[in-house]
Amino acid sequence: MKDQKPSYLNFDSDKYFWKPDIDYRKHPEKYKVGKGEQGVLICEPYKSEIGKYWRFKNVNIAKESSVKIFELFKEYLANDDFVGADMARKYLQMGFTRARRYFNYKSGKKYDSQNDHKPLQRGTGDPEKEKSAAIFFSKWKEAEADEQYAQMKKDWKKNFG
Repeated sequence: MKDQKPSYLNFDSDKYFWKPDIDYRKHPEKYKVGKGEQGVLICEPYKSEIGKYWRFKNVNIAKESSVKIFELFKEYLANDDFVGADMARKYLQMGFTRARRYFNYKSGKKYDSQNDHKPLQRGTGDPEKEKSAAIFFSKWKEAEADEQYAQMKKDWKKNFG
């Protein structure tokens, strides 16, 4: 099997849908749902509004963080702000994926940048992060199961992508 390299090595920001210089609250029509967590660390003002609460260091912090982000998710829905709701959902998903990464890899990195991006050894991470990941996973799935969100997402993808 050929060694896998991280996808970010071939990243082309010009082709990336999400741009840091767009205010997605003022121009929601420019927002794309995308795959998974794409755009989560770029789309303002949501990045700043939600990101400050995103933490997963331990179980208590993960609970507090996921509850707050889920509250923001519900607030965005109440205000018919699909972009905000989708971004909050992405932060919940990212809480799961990043905590899992720190459970799998001590440094949180999958590749050794000093050694031709060879994969690092799995199973070296913090067991506490597995519990944090489970907390975020539950809230992420709760957000995705929300009927209002699901309908808004379907409509958004049809109208804007």
